[in-house]
Amino acid sequence: MRVVKLLVAAGLVWSLYWAASAWGLRSGIAQWFDEQERQGWLAEYAALESSGFPTAHRTRILHPTLADPGTGAAWSADWISLYSLPLKPQEVTLQFPPAPQRLSHYDKTAVLQAADMQADLQLAPGSAMSLERMALQAAEWKISRAGKVLLSAPAFALDMTRTGDTESYRISARAETLPPRGRLQRMLISAEELPPSLTDVTLAADVLFDTAWDRRVLELRRPQPRRITLTQAEAHWGALALRANGSVDVDEAGRMSGKVDIRAENWRGLLRLAERSGLLPARLRSGTERILGLLAQMHGREQDLDIALSITDGQMYLGPLPLGAAPRITLY
Repeated sequence: MRVVKLLVAAGLVWSLYWAASAWGLRSGIAQWFDEQERQGWLAEYAALESSGFPTAHRTRILHPTLADPGTGAAWSADWISLYSLPLKPQEVTLQFPPAPQRLSHYDKTAVLQAADMQADLQLAPGSAMSLERMALQAAEWKISRAGKVLLSAPAFALDMTRTGDTESYRISARAETLPPRGRLQRMLISAEELPPSLTDVTLAADVLFDTAWDRRVLELRRPQPRRITLTQAEAHWGALALRANGSVDVDEAGRMSGKVDIRAENWRGLLRLAERSGLLPARLRSGTERILGLLAQMHGREQDLDIALSITDGQMYLGPLPLGAAPRITLY
């Protein structure tokens, strides 16, 4: 009888603890939304729901909408769910709906739709909630704009892990298959010998940001990359393959400066595709091939081209060939 009483008492204590924790989570979320509205944001939601008793906390935010007038960035979804264990509040899983999520920057809106998308977060103890690690994964996903698919894949995985300094992270991403879009899709249409998707698309880089990834990421501004050390970037497309590594610095305006070493396997095939798809004017084909052929011979492998992509004050050069302005890197 005494054991039963102890078990009942322990159950009541745990139930009260779980209820108090769930109430604290809901209150904290509600207060955060209220604070963002006081700061001038559009910060809305329809309701907060709690579940998971007795082993976990699952807090679902229904119809959340966030818009930062300072950066023009906005996000909305049908819902987002926060999952954690009562005794491990620093380990949080974010689960996203399969229904479309809308990501906007001023008047430009992209729609993200992903199956089984979730992010596992490990946060450092303390009110700042600094990010120690994030593992993001999704099954079939696509990003579209104005009804046109910009990017899609059957699956995706991204890992972001802090490496010593508060502002330094090792970031890796992988997609086993990636159907080409845009210019690459035009190459596919013009070449029957290419498979329908790129394969083994991988990226690994060490990135130094200008500030830490913590709760201020949403409240104030997004950390901006200041140095990117690309340790591996690789993609295969049938007999064609590209590999790259190098490092670039990024200034406050998002302009890059640095050098990336590129190896292109079967580079003449890439050149033919560029010409067939209209990306390379026919009048430039022979001259470009002669220059790249000489560069390939210098390394003793005519089928593989080792060449440097140099970026100076935002302008790109592939070996001696000017390519124009490099894209700017800015996180909104």
